[in-house]
Amino acid sequence: MPGLGNLTPPARRSIRTRLLLLALIPLGVVLPLMLAALAYWGGNYFDRLLAAKVRSDMAVADGYFERVRDGVGRSVGSLADSERLAGALRRTSGERLAALANLLESTQLEQQLDFLHFIDVDRAKQDAGTWAVIAAALAGKASTATEVFSAAQLFALGPSLAARARTPLLPTANARPDQREVETRGLVIQAAAPVKNADGIVIGVLEGGVLLNKNLDFIDRLNAIVYPEGALPFGSAGTATLFLDDVRIATNVRLFGDTRAIGTRVSAAVYSAVLDEGRTWLDRAFVVNEWYVSAYQPLLDSHGQRVGMLYVGFLEGPFMTARKQAIAAIAGLFGIAMLGAGIFAVFWARRVFKPIERMRATMHAIENGQSDARVGDVGSSDELGIVAAHFDRLLDQLQAQANSLKRWGEALDAKVAERTAALEQAVSDLKTAQSQLVKNEKLAAIGQLTAGVAHEINNPIAVIQGNLDVLCDVLGDAAKPVAPETRLIQEQVQRIRLIVAKLLQFARPQDYVGYLEPVEPRQLIQDSLVLVRHLLKKGNIAIEQQMESSRQIVCNKNEAQQVVINLLVNAIEAMPDGGVLHIAIEDWNENDMPVGIRLIIADSGPGIGEADLERLFEPFFTAKKPGGNGLGLWVSKTLMERYGGRLTATSIPGQGARFAVWLRYEPLS
Repeated sequence: MPGLGNLTPPARRSIRTRLLLLALIPLGVVLPLMLAALAYWGGNYFDRLLAAKVRSDMAVADGYFERVRDGVGRSVGSLADSERLAGALRRTSGERLAALANLLESTQLEQQLDFLHFIDVDRAKQDAGTWAVIAAALAGKASTATEVFSAAQLFALGPSLAARARTPLLPTANARPDQREVETRGLVIQAAAPVKNADGIVIGVLEGGVLLNKNLDFIDRLNAIVYPEGALPFGSAGTATLFLDDVRIATNVRLFGDTRAIGTRVSAAVYSAVLDEGRTWLDRAFVVNEWYVSAYQPLLDSHGQRVGMLYVGFLEGPFMTARKQAIAAIAGLFGIAMLGAGIFAVFWARRVFKPIERMRATMHAIENGQSDARVGDVGSSDELGIVAAHFDRLLDQLQAQANSLKRWGEALDAKVAERTAALEQAVSDLKTAQSQLVKNEKLAAIGQLTAGVAHEINNPIAVIQGNLDVLCDVLGDAAKPVAPETRLIQEQVQRIRLIVAKLLQFARPQDYVGYLEPVEPRQLIQDSLVLVRHLLKKGNIAIEQQMESSRQIVCNKNEAQQVVINLLVNAIEAMPDGGVLHIAIEDWNENDMPVGIRLIIADSGPGIGEADLERLFEPFFTAKKPGGNGLGLWVSKTLMERYGGRLTATSIPGQGARFAVWLRYEPLS
């Protein structure tokens, strides 16, 4: 191309540099910022997930600890109320001691208790000032508590218990200063129950319990429940520990090899938060010699004093390694993306530069008198290609000055014709819009008329149906000769209802999102029970059904089934230990006129408190443990109100909850 060599190299370098910087600078700034933001927010989210995980682990561990404590109380209480103990106490003084000793020894072995003995009333009164459970037993009430026993008190129960509780204190990094060299106290689950004679008078106290110091079976079982095999990813390992004050008295944390870290102590930071302030620790903590994602919960004695801690946690290292690997992988992907984008930008800049270079060379050629110089085809249809083509057209116009006036006249005529056509098209579009507006107004009027007609039809239809039901009830067997005619009338009334429902759906589609159809409530209940059968099999739940109504309703079957299933699931979850699920369908009448049906679902669970009952249907409110979203009952109530029905709840604490779904024959207009 003439004049192409007149473009100086510095000019080319300047344009290329600007194009490359324009492409690469935003890429080099935005991608690292995105990576930093991802690492920061992702790390925070990852930490919250770990905290949520260890919180749920603590809930499982606490539940197991409570079950063990309740089990000790039940073992002591059942023996105190047993006929075997009463029979042993009724024997003569010579036989009584031997029979009582044999019974207590066999029961202690059977129930895996560390001590179990009978205390007469006089001695129990002496011990009542020391132990709250014995004081409660003297008052006629069995109770269980977690208590701290001194070395002397343990020795009185049994020398072996005092020896088992004796634990040398080991030097522990980050622990509080402590001058003691040995821990001689014991952490005991203590239970006591009153022993009464035939007249109901307390004649003694049965005391028993379990020493938790070095109780490895208990701590290993707790760890297996919280962290079963395969529960933790990335090769992490879970641990559990019982503390007396800040000393590990039962743990599966290893000091080295197979040696357990019994006698080591908790860090000062955890001690301050848990034992001093009474908070539950949910954070990373240095445990003996490694960092763990940890949960520490205070243990309280019968007086509400913090006497120890329950701990669960898992190794943090594998999770941190996985986190770093994920960030490294993302950083690598970002780097590859930046490299690829840079290479692409270099090649793309060269493609963009070539048309500019050719246009500048053409301008230099025109300045040097080469009037036939043109840019030509640049091989691009983007903005640069359009500019190059337009530049060539301008040069062609300069060469044809003699014919310019004629061409402009022809162009003007073409523009006038184009504007005229556009004006005609605008007039045509305006007429079309006016016609469509008239049609819309007519449809709106038809919709209002349809809604009014449907509303007026609903009332006489309800009267016809109600009186037909009354006739059938009054005539009884006398109505059998006309049963086909009666059924035909009911079918036609139902058909009218469907027609009215379709009219209402046409008039108010926003109120009838789902498809309306006749629904048999009994079949709806049976279909819903099939869908929750897997939940029923998990618990010992009996089902009572009381189907007193044979009426049909018109609604969206899927939405009605959604409400029923939601209530069934809530009732089943309220009875984790089994119970009775009561389902009933009743007629809903008002002013001696049939309105619809009332579907009742009740459970025999613990019931709902008055404070929770008032907020039960609020969105995002839930009285369950963490995990629920609080939307089920709110959505169900909204669906029922859409059809003119309602959803109500009643409950007496300790006697279960009762939910009633009020469904009309057909939705209100």
